Amino acid sequence: MLLLATLPVSAELDLTRLEEYANQPRPAYITRDNTTAGNPITNLGATLGRVMFYDKRLSRNETVSCASCHRQERAFSDTATASVGVAGTTGRHSMRLINSRFANERRFFWDERAATLEAQTTQPVRDHTEMGFSGTLGDPGFADLVTRLTAVEEYKVLFTAVYGDPAITETRIQRALAQFVRSIQSFDSKYDVGRSQVGDGQPFPNFTASENNGKALFLNPPGAGGAGCAGCHAPPEFDIDPNSGNNGVVGVIGGGTDFTVTRSPTLRDLVGPGGQSNGGMMHTAQFATLAQVIAHYNAIPAVVQGIDPRLTRPGPGGPQPQRLNLTTNQQNDIAAFLRTLTGSSVYTAAKWSSPFDPSGALGLIVLPSEGVRMTPHSDPGGPMMRVSMTAVPNVTYVFQSSVNLSDWDETPVTAAANGTVEVLVPVDPAEGQAYYRFAYLAGGL
Repeated sequence: MLLLATLPVSAELDLTRLEEYANQPRPAYITRDNTTAGNPITNLGATLGRVMFYDKRLSRNETVSCASCHRQERAFSDTATASVGVAGTTGRHSMRLINSRFANERRFFWDERAATLEAQTTQPVRDHTEMGFSGTLGDPGFADLVTRLTAVEEYKVLFTAVYGDPAITETRIQRALAQFVRSIQSFDSKYDVGRSQVGDGQPFPNFTASENNGKALFLNPPGAGGAGCAGCHAPPEFDIDPNSGNNGVVGVIGGGTDFTVTRSPTLRDLVGPGGQSNGGMMHTAQFATLAQVIAHYNAIPAVVQGIDPRLTRPGPGGPQPQRLNLTTNQQNDIAAFLRTLTGSSVYTAAKWSSPFDPSGALGLIVLPSEGVRMTPHSDPGGPMMRVSMTAVPNVTYVFQSSVNLSDWDETPVTAAANGTVEVLVPVDPAEGQAYYRFAYLAGGL
């Protein structure tokens, strides 16, 4: 009996058993989905995006990846105030990437300059300071990155697996990276446990008195005894209102003023599961603790250009800075509530981790079984089976066979110029069940 192998072995990247990205469970009360039309998350596409997200070859001098500034163990942010790029440090703090798919705000970057997540993904690559394919200041251009990746056999193999041919383009890079980033979600927090039982307006049975009081303060507007936080960060996503102005934090890392910051990440996972810092807060990373953030909103320093009117109050001569007059206990309660928005799995789940080994190699790539064709073949020596798939022309693959899904026999086989790789195997019913698959060894045999 001939079967295509679909069970895991010691592969670095097993495309026959993909991580679940496309249909991850999420709570029924999470209803938004800002996925760009025409680019839904697929398990295979997000896997390619994961590889590129962690690959330092996407930077000019091969020292920086997307993950260098967006670290999984820090909720895909950075503990550094400004992240280190190939030619200096970033102008703003690295934004957490949690739950970007479910945000009401569809634009990206702190100043919302990218209309879609797809457009956002390659702007850091094109930035002189960050990843260095800017085409300015002596940098190579993005076309040079495409040329570099096209010369990497494993990328030709992976792009063929995802798109049906090995062509590498900026659009295809953007689509895969966006799928991976959209897949990063966090809905296993203490808040989610309580919200699954009762509505936001009721005390959560799993909350402490302080957490429930903080939740009420967060939800209720100032005129109703609350702090009004939900006016800009509405539950259950806790993302930013698309119509928000700036929040009064208008500094610039290194000095100056910046009134263009009107976006923020979700308030989920502001701190880690143990309460540890995921990095400074705000685009300047100037607040190290939740207490400092809450103190800022309790007493907005000044009315500045473009400030959100919800952070002001009427006064003589025009709007005045917000003064909530929260007590110390109330501020502590809000901080206690914000800590309930932190999940756990997003920090350690393999699907969002680096696929590379410590040396920076991918190792064996087991190719998807969906693309493998098995057809009977007549042969004078006895019944045969032709096992074939679409491949990258003239690239050498590994054909593997096994009777126990543990021990594999391997045969190198080179794809023909027409992009087909195939192997003839004998069919012997007496031998029992046999498993077959194609793989590619990154770095060559």
